[in-house]
Amino acid sequence: MKESLILAVNCGSSSLKLALFRFDGDAEARIAEGAIEGIGLDRGRAWLKRDAGKGSAGKGSAGEGSLASDQPIACADHAAAITAALALFDPAELAALTAVGHRIVHGGPEHDAPHVIDAALVEGLRRITPFAPLHLPVELRTIEAVSSHFPALPQVACFDTAFHRTLPEVARRFPLARSFRERGLHRYGFHGLSYEFLVESLGARTLGRAVLAHLGNGASMAAVRDGKSADTTMGLTPTGGFMMGTRSGDLDPGLLLHLLNDGYDAPSLERLVNHEAGLLGVSGSTSDMKLLLERRATDPDATFAVELFCHQARKSVGALAATLGGLDSLVFTGGIGERAAPVRALLCDGLAFLGVQLDAARNAASAPIISVDGSACTVRVVPTDEERMIARQTRRTLAPA
Repeated sequence: MKESLILAVNCGSSSLKLALFRFDGDAEARIAEGAIEGIGLDRGRAWLKRDAGKGSAGKGSAGEGSLASDQPIACADHAAAITAALALFDPAELAALTAVGHRIVHGGPEHDAPHVIDAALVEGLRRITPFAPLHLPVELRTIEAVSSHFPALPQVACFDTAFHRTLPEVARRFPLARSFRERGLHRYGFHGLSYEFLVESLGARTLGRAVLAHLGNGASMAAVRDGKSADTTMGLTPTGGFMMGTRSGDLDPGLLLHLLNDGYDAPSLERLVNHEAGLLGVSGSTSDMKLLLERRATDPDATFAVELFCHQARKSVGALAATLGGLDSLVFTGGIGERAAPVRALLCDGLAFLGVQLDAARNAASAPIISVDGSACTVRVVPTDEERMIARQTRRTLAPA
């Protein structure tokens, strides 16, 4: 596969992102990227950008390039969204595709590396849908939809949990009997494609003992040593860890038992912890961090939601740094991590004991390095590029040994 053209598919619960990459030897270039937003809503959005992020090292990630198309659209489901998304791209380029790579949120206990998609893999993913009921069903439908458009084209599953396969048992195991561990009920960790991109972009030696913070509507952190995951905040599912846009993060199990005794059932609890909690639940108005920051001057609930998010995230940095025995790097990525300077400032306030000292001007500008010169911990802002990582993994998986 010296020359290849790979389509990366990143499927969310209500959105679908695609990016087209050309590989030629060691060179790689993003040709185009597009998305369908608002799947299942009466009014969504379809857009395409050309020549976005030509750099071979991840420079110019999602968001750059010239806007070639931007239009309202209504897609009832992900199958319709795939058809609409493919219509945005150049038919000649799609006809020359080498492969399609998919982000798969959960690999379960059996899948800890990218894998060519076949009937056995699909059946295996169907069996583990209880591990990620919000994500795996729509990802499987997306795979089927791509197969209907390109029946002879190889597809590769790239697992978000795979990066955390290096977790030591003491970080992976829940404090339950061994029989639960043997049933696959343990910590998996997520946002692995994002973390792997950061490690490849910065290098393990540059990072040293690092906490990588992927902060977006879904948010988590990973402790990384020698470029490998040593611990992480999310657990069995992407609901765990610190609070997120609409997800609660970790809760006292006794609270959940109390709610069950108070009339909640499993579906209503799922709705609460995944859709009605987090920034949305605390603010009572929105899960959008940008809007919450804008409303802080007039809305006490918005102020408190931001403060609680930063408080919980700050505790996670401290806990993960403890597992590493110190901190050389703190890296922010994801929509909030890359763009919300006030969140970074508030989160880092109180971390001076770990050597974290922000430069206010650099932070306000979202510079690549936002810590003061000479500080013990280098604090960075690095745009993530999960689609590029999907494309890279797909190519490596299909390349001859």
